Amino acid sequence: QVIFALNQTLLQQESLRAGSFQIPYTTEDLIKHYNCGDLNSIIFNHDTSQVPNFINATLPPHERVTAQEIDSYFRQELIYKRNERMGRRVKDLLEEYPDKSFFFAFGAGHFMGNNTVIDVLRREGYEVEHTPAGQAI
Repeated sequence: QVIFALNQTLLQQESLRAGSFQIPYTTEDLIKHYNCGDLNSIIFNHDTSQVPNFINATLPPHERVTAQEIDSYFRQELIYKRNERMGRRVKDLLEEYPDKSFFFAFGAGHFMGNNTVIDVLRREGYEVEHTPAGQAI
């Protein structure tokens, strides 16, 4: 699986360099959707842009299975479990210091797709609201 993932990553990078593959969004797109609180828009129609995409229709069936296993592993280990840990840390701090004010900052990837840090906190009973760019807190 490691060799497969490395080969697929290198192939994607070579395609990017050759111009035959393009990232479906720009940095400006990311900033715009982040500021609007809309990271789940059509531009991010996958669970997360942080997880490399190894699954593609040109793979033979046995390699497609390997790609799906790797994809599942990355999502579980790199995204979902990390968001769970971060959400629990936020919850623990809020409960340990109820009279204190906090400011938490997370990268955009923690707000995309399912099982985000916000989802974790909402499951714990917290109300989370988006504050648009330029709006006073």
